[in-house]
Amino acid sequence: MPDPLLSTKGLDAHYGDFQALFGVDINVHPGEVIAIIGSNGAGKTTLMRSITGLLSNAPDMVTYRGDAVGGLRADLIARKGIAMVPEGRQLFQSLSVEENLVIGGQMGRKGSWDLQKIFELFPILKERRSVPATALSGGQQQMVAMGRALMSNPDLILFDEISLGLAPIIIKSIYDALPDIIGDGMSAIIVEQDIAKALSVARRVYCMQEGRISLEGRSNELSREQISAAYFGV
Repeated sequence: MPDPLLSTKGLDAHYGDFQALFGVDINVHPGEVIAIIGSNGAGKTTLMRSITGLLSNAPDMVTYRGDAVGGLRADLIARKGIAMVPEGRQLFQSLSVEENLVIGGQMGRKGSWDLQKIFELFPILKERRSVPATALSGGQQQMVAMGRALMSNPDLILFDEISLGLAPIIIKSIYDALPDIIGDGMSAIIVEQDIAKALSVARRVYCMQEGRISLEGRSNELSREQISAAYFGV
């Protein structure tokens, strides 16, 4: 097994006096897809915020390519090759679809992802490239958020609640696109409440409960009983 691309070690996280994460350890290897599952309030989004620099931590609690990055600003972490598709999409309301995508490419990182490739992945975005992004349906907005992250040509992409609030047919279309996104060796962390969806695409899974890792293992080796006990704490 190669050295991890990303690691968290004893990761704690706080919102003021409230502690949200307690000694979280995860690893993501090059070209690997992992899933983070857990109920609402388990700490999944806080973990994503910590990895991407939106929530500052001690430098050595998060390492990327062997470098301590826990104390870096979010823009500096993005330039190192980590991108996130945030929960709720968080698109720029005053900008068009294309303008939202172009913003994602301002990191200046070299790679294969550009506007043409995004439009090939999601043809509807090409049709609606001049429309305000927030005028799109929820599923189309999720495609814009994914495209914006890919435009930065990351080595590691984080999907925070990728299917939240979307119709099943839209969720299927987005998950159908994942092999084209990660097929070139990109690593990914997928945060999901839909356990079946997460396990279908991830090599390994971490379950979180109350800010801690309650279960870790290979997706094809964990039983439903193990996952249920770790998920619900029973």
